[in-house]
Amino acid sequence: MTPARRLMDIVLALLLLAVLWPVLIVMVLAILILDGRPVLYISERMQTPDKPFMLWKFRTMTTDKNDSGVSGGDKAHRVTRTGAVMRRYRLDELPQLMNILRGDIGFVGPRPPLRRYVERFPDLYAAVLKDRPGVTGLATLVFHRTEEKLLSECATPQETEEVYERRCVPTKARLDMIYAKNRTLRLDLRMMVATVFRRVPPVIRKRS
Repeated sequence: MTPARRLMDIVLALLLLAVLWPVLIVMVLAILILDGRPVLYISERMQTPDKPFMLWKFRTMTTDKNDSGVSGGDKAHRVTRTGAVMRRYRLDELPQLMNILRGDIGFVGPRPPLRRYVERFPDLYAAVLKDRPGVTGLATLVFHRTEEKLLSECATPQETEEVYERRCVPTKARLDMIYAKNRTLRLDLRMMVATVFRRVPPVIRKRS
């Protein structure tokens, strides 16, 4: 990550925290009152193939000490009513502003993977994680809804894992590497705006 991108991440994260702190408080109170503790869901993710960190999100599901892997249809019954609303508007990801300030992730980059998938596909993630992970990216904009649909149709943890590894991992990796080849500071800003409006910038569509 270049100093310019890091500075942009810090400034934007501080600005968003200054603007969104009332929303954060409302979310915390809503989870505490309607769903109880814990408020946060903290998950180990990988910044590089050998460097883990703890990713923060608002909790959207009932707790399960045996939980593992990505979320599919087999976990749908655990999503709380509060969590469903947060997921719809991606409010559950607001605590990741703190991850950005800590330097764990940036605003734009590949989504940070779980350790199990990095260990399962070491060569693939060695290439993907050359860029610092981010809250959003080309794979998020292009493939997120398709991924949700694919995984929502899975009825068992085993099916979820099979579909994620066979259909999602390679597609997202290809998109992340396409973005890495086109990456500029200006494009990062376009990607952040595109995330708000859920559109892919034309420059990416043309080059990809």
